[in-house]
Amino acid sequence: MKRIRYTFSRTAVMAMLAAAMLATPSCSKFTELEPINTPSENSAFQSASSIELAMQGVYEAAAVGSYNGDKAAARGYPFGAAAIEQDEMRGEDMLNVAQFYAITYEGTYTPSSANNVNMWNGLYALINQTNVLIKGVQGAGAAGVITPEAAAAYEGEARFLRALAHHELLIHVSFPYADGNGSKPGVPYREKAVTSQADVTEGLSVGRGTVAEAYTKLLADLDYAETNLPATQPKGLSRVSKGAAIALKTRIKQHMQDWDGVIAEGAKLGTDKQPATHFTSPIGGYTLTASPETPFTSFKNNTESVFSVANGPNANGGTNGALPSMFGPADKGARGLVATSPLLYNASFWVEGDLRRTLLQIRQVIGEKYSFNNKYRDYVNKTDYAPIIRYAEVLLNVAEAYARKGNNAQAFLLLNDVRNRSVPADKQFTTPPADLILAILQERRIEFTGEGRRWPDIHRLALDPVYGTNGVPAKLKIGQMKLDGSDYNNVTPPVFPATGGVVAYPYTDFRFLWPIPADEIAANPLLREQQNEGYK
Repeated sequence: MKRIRYTFSRTAVMAMLAAAMLATPSCSKFTELEPINTPSENSAFQSASSIELAMQGVYEAAAVGSYNGDKAAARGYPFGAAAIEQDEMRGEDMLNVAQFYAITYEGTYTPSSANNVNMWNGLYALINQTNVLIKGVQGAGAAGVITPEAAAAYEGEARFLRALAHHELLIHVSFPYADGNGSKPGVPYREKAVTSQADVTEGLSVGRGTVAEAYTKLLADLDYAETNLPATQPKGLSRVSKGAAIALKTRIKQHMQDWDGVIAEGAKLGTDKQPATHFTSPIGGYTLTASPETPFTSFKNNTESVFSVANGPNANGGTNGALPSMFGPADKGARGLVATSPLLYNASFWVEGDLRRTLLQIRQVIGEKYSFNNKYRDYVNKTDYAPIIRYAEVLLNVAEAYARKGNNAQAFLLLNDVRNRSVPADKQFTTPPADLILAILQERRIEFTGEGRRWPDIHRLALDPVYGTNGVPAKLKIGQMKLDGSDYNNVTPPVFPATGGVVAYPYTDFRFLWPIPADEIAANPLLREQQNEGYK
């Protein structure tokens, strides 16, 4: 059984147990209770200050992660960068320029390929750290080290992160909720801290369960977070708040196609109103910024970002993982590995004059003149926060729910609140389009490009008889494109060669799902019997 060692901070000693992941059988030492420069688990929860450091350690685990178990080779697993990058590379709206993401982009992953394995390991490492934190603050609250209210708030933050991590696993390893109403195999929902070999043994008995069972548990985590977290976080938008828990529930219930549930959760954040100007949440005061650029230029403090994962100059995904490195142009100091695909850039629904094309796209002028995402701009220090959920998503989640339920008037108001800040007045909708649901789904592709929302939409809509992809869409390869930038032409879009791209594959193809990693199934006989079909 491999144990992964974390010190939790590059700038301070994190009073926290090292993460023990039920992943591989290569080492007989299942957990490391005394990681480098880190006191034991028991001492981590003996004071309010050490508990706060432990909580910070959990957030850093969400942001930085490790690569093949080496934290020095951090690549932003899972939520500092990697989840966004992997979710974009599984879709068709961004273009793999080099070979760096070829396995994900082309669907050639195996139980041993690095990115899907490290995502699995990083997510379960984070989950275990949330579980250790929960166990520790429960004890600290009971012992009077901190107040019961403070303990419950810390637990709420951890439960939010635990739910977020499990959902990321579900959208890659399991079929969508719509397939069999959640009856297909889910993922192991781990709720107990691994602090001893006995815990490891017990953990090996936890199987995949069903998708529905996993969704029930993660919604319970989010309900707890909502109940016990403050409406606003004095520590900033990189710490989980009540509004973040509610906002994430709109996403989760959307994946369940629980449209009434999406509407009910959204109403807590003000989406049931008919505002004179813009929608504003009574919890957290969320409202769209005047410019679509502001959540990314003022990522530490703006009215729209509900929750983001912090990166900093000394703790980020590094040259081989950070969002500005991967998504930015090489002539600006980035690596230029992922560009915007002309499939999206030239799409007829992305109208001329849209500010998101002029402000949030940037053309490389030296070398290949691809268009790159311009949301992440700190190419030197890589401090851009990773956006997890914005108020714009809440508005569009609820807009879709209203449209699905036939309330086109409210859906139209919500859609326009997002769309109209970016679209020229002469191209704004004055009446609902004939297919309002399609317009909302298209708006999501524009608004959230470069934020990792494309794959989750492909996944949840795969079987939708009207709006589904029925699998993974075809994608462009750079060999089909010209190097002079002329392929980026939304006025007279080019026609690309019919061959030479990444061929679409259907929902029934085993590649629609990621495999459970080989090391995991080698260590866990139960999961070995529950591997996704098509993988050995």
